[in-house]
Amino acid sequence: MHALVIGGTGPTGPFIVKGLLARGYRVSVLNRGTRDTPEIPETVERIKGDPHFKETLAQALDGRAFDVVVATYGRIRHVAEVVAPHTDRLVTVGGSPGMKGSRHPEHLFPTGTQTPMPDDAPRVERPEEFHFGYLARITEDAVLARHAAGDYVATHLRYPIIYGPRQLRPSEWPVMRRILDGRDFIVLPDSGLTLITRGYSENMADAVLRAVDRPEAAGGQIYNCGDVHQLTLAQWVEVIAETMGARLEVLSVPGPLAYPARDLMIARRTSHHQLMDMHKIRVELGYEDKVPVLDALAATIRHYQATPPVETEEMQANLAAHYATEDAMATIVRRAVDALSAVGHIDPDYRHPYAHPKTPGERDHQGR
Repeated sequence: MHALVIGGTGPTGPFIVKGLLARGYRVSVLNRGTRDTPEIPETVERIKGDPHFKETLAQALDGRAFDVVVATYGRIRHVAEVVAPHTDRLVTVGGSPGMKGSRHPEHLFPTGTQTPMPDDAPRVERPEEFHFGYLARITEDAVLARHAAGDYVATHLRYPIIYGPRQLRPSEWPVMRRILDGRDFIVLPDSGLTLITRGYSENMADAVLRAVDRPEAAGGQIYNCGDVHQLTLAQWVEVIAETMGARLEVLSVPGPLAYPARDLMIARRTSHHQLMDMHKIRVELGYEDKVPVLDALAATIRHYQATPPVETEEMQANLAAHYATEDAMATIVRRAVDALSAVGHIDPDYRHPYAHPKTPGERDHQGR
């Protein structure tokens, strides 16, 4: 059996390649050839081709056939068309931007996505609503249309935010950088209670491989992907700090004003949740977290401690600006907390409304 992985050098790629090799496949990877990784064995064939364009992808695949194609990179709607003569099985990977409200929660009523967001939640309808999200939606449609036409058996998976080694811009690094720079607090939107679905690279590769293994169940389906165990943004920060032997105080500011935290929120300007429902992939494909989340995040932090990502001058300048903003915000927040603490108030104990009589036929101590 021969498998083609389009992409292969990112966070999940080597795990997918190794998983296919362990299943007895002969594996080739196809990408632009701009980077490689020793995580992929030398015995794996490298095919150079740009999967962003039909012409270059068709040229790279000319005369070739594969039992399964796993596409994690490129313009997937073009991949879906070009690979049709070359395989009977296609597994594609996209993301959540095609889901209505994922970037613009105000487009839904009530504001914000359903929590958790099911696989069949409303999707972006028009390009003017959210252009990138519209492209993601028509990509999903293109894959399933080819499946419906009988060109191949297709499955599409929606990746969440991926963490783990080989990320070009790891979302953990801004937190780690603060600790390395001796900062002892971090500004987060609305106490950092936001849930945004994340997935460890090895876990997400396992989700892909489960789809490869079960074409009879996965054919014609779209699956949300992500770790089963999800952490709030504040918990995410807490685990990172604990792994590094540090503590970061969380200073809460309203979501739209949490400018320094936008690197942690994939540039989102609100603190609405984006929690994807994993029920379908768990039931139909048996997905569970292969690596426990706390272990996965700790391993990720240790990796970037040993191999820090490259910081551009722009990134360094932005971080310095964030520090200045955080310092100014800290003064305001702490004064506000002191002022609010001084406001007169009552804080009654909660008492549930159900009676607990001690003697049959009599009322309890609260007269209920």
